[in-house]
Amino acid sequence: MTSPLAPDDHIDDREAFIAFLTRLRADHATNGQQWENTTLDTFLEALEAWIGSSPGWYRNFGHDLPFEGDWTFFARALTAATVYE
Repeated sequence: MTSPLAPDDHIDDREAFIAFLTRLRADHATNGQQWENTTLDTFLEALEAWIGSSPGWYRNFGHDLPFEGDWTFFARALTAATVYE
């Protein structure tokens, strides 16, 4: 899978986040069978695990973990996707 987001890419606003989600969804449509986590259950499990391990990922790539990120917005977006049409 070619990642829709490279380690040094930055998403600075809502429009850039929407564009990223569009690329991610397109990658799933094209290459989803190659993804390690092909079901929603395993995808969410991996998301949970990666967020827990993210300080190490950031350290390995020489970046600071963005503590100022809006984690509530991301949680609301994931929750809304369970019912939003």
